[in-house]
Amino acid sequence: MELRKFKHHLHDKPKPSAIDVSCQLQHFAIITYAVPPSRFDGLFPARFTLDTVVIHGEEKALISVVPFIDVDFTSAVYPLPKFTMGQTNYRIYIIDKTTNERCVWFLGTTLDSWTLALPRLLWNLPWYPGDIKFDCDYDASKQIYRHYHMITEASWAPAQVELTQAEHSDIALLGFPDTETGLVYLTHPLAGFYHRRDGKLGTYRVWHKQLKVKSAKLKFARFGLLTRLGFVTEKEQALPHSVLIEPINEFTIYLPPKVVK
Repeated sequence: MELRKFKHHLHDKPKPSAIDVSCQLQHFAIITYAVPPSRFDGLFPARFTLDTVVIHGEEKALISVVPFIDVDFTSAVYPLPKFTMGQTNYRIYIIDKTTNERCVWFLGTTLDSWTLALPRLLWNLPWYPGDIKFDCDYDASKQIYRHYHMITEASWAPAQVELTQAEHSDIALLGFPDTETGLVYLTHPLAGFYHRRDGKLGTYRVWHKQLKVKSAKLKFARFGLLTRLGFVTEKEQALPHSVLIEPINEFTIYLPPKVVK
């Protein structure tokens, strides 16, 4: 795998317009699993290929669960009302062979808000309802989570995860030539592709600064979607590739998502 540097992937924020959205993501975590690539056979069109890594001599694909709370979710342009809601995204790391861009295959999201109806009806996004609760204890003086607990009650993707952090814990990312390469891979895909609820291929794009994540430790995880689809077994869910966390960051989401012809 070639080295990846943030300086080659960071760029100025495109000017938002129309219905673009800005939001802060609080209690933002990326819980990643390394699994055999064959588990994703037939999942996405031939235009894409898995962005795999080699761990202990074996090729692995990476899939992440990304829980957070949308804070101040609002228009990036106009002074409109702001919303707060829990959300959890599920994504697999891929390469778009048409552009050679590293991006993600977006399986879908659970959202705890009545606003869910808008993206589902307008754009056929694979978003599903869930009752999401966070119980977090963040020590701002030491900049660590003493406790992080998220639980989602949902039919599509029930989930429960518990994390903690220790001071001065190093980030270890197996399969990458160095830590920066791994962080670019895991934290900085700005484009996503997915199957819309009507079966068409969709795509979206976001922007954010370099994320200031730190390493965390998984105490417990149960992700019903990963079990049901056969992507990560319940036993494997106790042994993540990595856990990264950041108390809060800011994203811009460019809308509307597009249909790929």
